[in-house]
Amino acid sequence: MLLAIEGIDGAGKGTLCGELLALAEAAGVRAAALSFPRYEETRFSELVGAYLRGDMGAIDQVPVRYAALLFGGDRFESRGKLMTLIADHDLIILDRYVSSNIAYNAAKLSGVARAELIAWIEQLEFGLFDLPRPDLTLLLATSTQLADRLVGEKDARSYTEQTRDMHEADRDYLTIVTEVYGDLARSGGQAWLTVDPLDDNGKLRPPSDIAAAIWADARFSELR
Repeated sequence: MLLAIEGIDGAGKGTLCGELLALAEAAGVRAAALSFPRYEETRFSELVGAYLRGDMGAIDQVPVRYAALLFGGDRFESRGKLMTLIADHDLIILDRYVSSNIAYNAAKLSGVARAELIAWIEQLEFGLFDLPRPDLTLLLATSTQLADRLVGEKDARSYTEQTRDMHEADRDYLTIVTEVYGDLARSGGQAWLTVDPLDDNGKLRPPSDIAAAIWADARFSELR
């Protein structure tokens, strides 16, 4: 199974990825994880870092398809590693994948232009780059307010000395990204699973509880 975990910056994707990996390994499942962008691992990731630092200009100053190509190129460089992991494991957990490229760049456009960009990115990554489609995409539906707080608690990143990169610093932009993610999840049907990180009282659920609930989903039955 190829599982992609998606959500805005600070949603808790990396933490959830680790929790699910631990559950899978405890169940005897051959599992591995991979995070995108692969900073310091690919040549395209150097350009991604420059973009996120703002070295190429503000969000609305960088051509949308150019930005999408940078993130897609990072995965293209990583295709060999990904295919090897798929061949050697039963479960691959991805911290961000193609839908991240779609959500973050489609959020810069609207209407017909947005739909055309979504189709273009899918053709670029799944077509030209021949990347495998995920069996399931998990969306962590974290609010921008909560995600912003969690971003402030992150460790330093290799590509920037700032607390927040260009995407993380723009709440209005991330609000639109959240909306696009929601649209993708709704149109994706059974290929998507949306998870609320909050409990019924509005408090943040422990990552281990979120992972356990996901692992209990019927779509993971063949792995358990």
